[in-house]
Amino acid sequence: MLSQRSVFGKGEGEPCKDLTQVVGTEMEQCACVERELDKVLQKFLSYGQHCEKSLEELLHYVSQLREELTSAALQGTPLSATLSVVMSQCCRKIKDTVQKLASDHKDIHSSVSRVGKAIDRNFDAEICGVVSDTVWDSREKQQQILQMAIVEHLYQQGMLNVAEELCQESTLNVDLDFKQPFLELNRILEALHEQDLRPALDWAISNRQRLLELNSSLEFKLHRLHFIRLLAGGPEKQLEALNYARHFQPFARLHQREIQVMMGSLVYLRLGIEKSPYCHLLDNSHWAEICETFTRDACALLGLSVESPLSVSFASGCVALPVLMNIKAVIEQRQCTGVWSHKDELPIEIELGMKCWYHSVFACPILRQQTSDSNPPIKLICGHVISRDALNKLINGGKLKCPYCPMEQNPADGKRIIF
Repeated sequence: MLSQRSVFGKGEGEPCKDLTQVVGTEMEQCACVERELDKVLQKFLSYGQHCEKSLEELLHYVSQLREELTSAALQGTPLSATLSVVMSQCCRKIKDTVQKLASDHKDIHSSVSRVGKAIDRNFDAEICGVVSDTVWDSREKQQQILQMAIVEHLYQQGMLNVAEELCQESTLNVDLDFKQPFLELNRILEALHEQDLRPALDWAISNRQRLLELNSSLEFKLHRLHFIRLLAGGPEKQLEALNYARHFQPFARLHQREIQVMMGSLVYLRLGIEKSPYCHLLDNSHWAEICETFTRDACALLGLSVESPLSVSFASGCVALPVLMNIKAVIEQRQCTGVWSHKDELPIEIELGMKCWYHSVFACPILRQQTSDSNPPIKLICGHVISRDALNKLINGGKLKCPYCPMEQNPADGKRIIF
């Protein structure tokens, strides 16, 4: 019973709602909050436009009054009764406008509070209680692991300054050997984003043998992209492109068809590659592809994951959290204490999708439990595999009879296997 998963459970107890239904419910709750938020944003937009228009009209009105007062002062005439009335009206208009804007602003406050109420109504305010404190390690160790995960994520995203600042503020000591691969990867990726192939080519050539062991075609794709850039230069670059084509010789056996296509495009160089059947060679998508290829192969070579552990954990948590909250409610309702007490297991199985399939695991066909370090899979001499707990329970009189075939054997002859 060999399968692949990211997060597994014991398979005990009654299963909770179907994951699709749970996710659908969560999306509806998000949509409810989003609708309230859209109303607030619309009110802010309308208020801003109304406020700007009102203040512009008021400013224009005051400016006209000021010009009249300035003109009267220059002529040396005393303030007329008409101007006095106009000034009183102006003051009253300013006061009314300010009061109206303040009143409208208060209405927005009530809309903002409704967003908070919608969040409280649709989501649990406290999710830390989903997991018992006894499941995790000490708070200090949790904090250190989380800080390290955030720092690694920042390095992987190229936010080096932010990562350094976090290390200083959290007094986290990060070794230079840990930083160096991220620094090099980001330097090369920045060059690729600027369509500079030289740093990536130098790196690929220096790691050629290790890349070949991974069956990587990174170096060939980099040479191909450089050749395509020469083709885009027109007939003036024809001789240089022909000379550069010598770099394809080591890759002729594996990439013969692609090399033939590039050589055939030279026929249309004078007419323009963009108007030829080979116009797809000039597609800008090749640059995005080479960035993805470099990231994947470089991470595999350096023992790094393409996605940071923090982003994977966050995405998995978003899927798992609604299910765990439901099972927690069931556990509390039925008072099933001790159902979830292991650090490396969940009380139920949670399907995270194929994207999160990283390694194989073994589920014992006898006890129907996932094996672990404390209960590893054991291969019997007849070739069948069961868990160590199942083996211990099947021992009778110092002998073990395989549950799938009649072969009797010594329990000590069983060998632990690692998938």
